[in-house]
Amino acid sequence: MVRTDLKTSFACRGDITFFQERLSSGEMWRVFEAFKRRAAYLDIETNGHQGIDEITVIGIYDGNRVQTFVNGNNLDAFEVAIAEYDLVITFNGSSFDLPIIRRSFPNITLPAVHIDLRHLLKRLGYRGGLKRIEKQLGIVRDTDIDGLNGYDAVLLWNAYAWGDQTALARLIKYNTADIVNLKPLMEIGYQEMKTRLLSFPV
Repeated sequence: MVRTDLKTSFACRGDITFFQERLSSGEMWRVFEAFKRRAAYLDIETNGHQGIDEITVIGIYDGNRVQTFVNGNNLDAFEVAIAEYDLVITFNGSSFDLPIIRRSFPNITLPAVHIDLRHLLKRLGYRGGLKRIEKQLGIVRDTDIDGLNGYDAVLLWNAYAWGDQTALARLIKYNTADIVNLKPLMEIGYQEMKTRLLSFPV
């Protein structure tokens, strides 16, 4: 039975939906190596209105290219762009980013598989928010955005709404750091989980 399952998995190694139907959300990290070239690292910013958050900026990064979508400019293009990917990777996206995206784009088709790094890294013993974990792992941000948080992102958007173009540039830089830094975090999380799995006594 195990041999048959392995043979079937190998035959379906290019079909992410095969694994999406068979793995729990907590085990989706296992697909990363096979599908990392079809993955999008994603993060959103909002206007901070609790319960009725409006998306201000969405960033996606595929390991090579950053795409930024800004409310009032090109936000609608996100729906087409994200459809290119099979796997989406976020930090706390299960609770924040993806529910807000689904509400804002009711007909959207998101990638079949989602890996939430907040939960994966917590299993490995890393606690706190994204920026705290980055520091624990030696990931450094540029000085002009180091220390910024979600509330600062709201203030930057408000400043842009009042005509400050430099505020938008800084907000986009902050969002870009969020998505670009997810890649090394995902790679670290994957390798640590793989090492743990392989070293587990049989």
